[in-house]
Amino acid sequence: MRWLALALLGTLAFVYGVLTDWPLLSLLAKPLPVLALLGWLRGAEAGPYRRWIAIGLLFSLAGDMLLQWSPELFVFGLGAFLLGHLAYLMAYLSDSRRFAPLALLLALIAGGSMFATLASAGLGGLLIPVALYALAISAMLWRALARASSASISRQSAYLAAIGAALFVLSDSLIGINRFVSPFAGAHYAIILTYWLGQWGITASALYRRATVEKDGYGSAATAG
Repeated sequence: MRWLALALLGTLAFVYGVLTDWPLLSLLAKPLPVLALLGWLRGAEAGPYRRWIAIGLLFSLAGDMLLQWSPELFVFGLGAFLLGHLAYLMAYLSDSRRFAPLALLLALIAGGSMFATLASAGLGGLLIPVALYALAISAMLWRALARASSASISRQSAYLAAIGAALFVLSDSLIGINRFVSPFAGAHYAIILTYWLGQWGITASALYRRATVEKDGYGSAATAG
């Protein structure tokens, strides 16, 4: 309950800071929801999955602060979030390595659409970094969706991870559209709420792993907590 309270406090303070044009409050409040998720994550069973999710949250926290601190740090924030996506990718791979072609197709459509939309606006020197980022989030989404097709993983954990990953991709897409294509009203709120909900889903997937996870022929089985 204390972690929920901290997350709600951070959310309300951040939104209030945006509404009242109080950047210092927004800067101080923005990391609180992710810090709360890190605290909540401690309740999950220790193991590779929890460890990689924690690493992903830490890199996301760094990305949060870099983007909030200054628009000039956008590339560094992008790099931090890229590492966060790769950490989540490793978490999902630690549970399942099924090929899942349908999941791959959906992920490529999502990542490809995002990249095509941003590239059409002209990215200049950011073209390659954004392309790499789109590739990384497509891979992360693919493995999150692929995990949902494994019968050895609890449905609740699988769906939470898949929904969380999809919301994270949506939040990243909204950032790109607002920055490179066309700024839109309410961007701050749409971006941050989809991002926090996505991170919640990803984190919750570690706490609701109740089935025995098999590694699909890539090692010994791990017991979910």
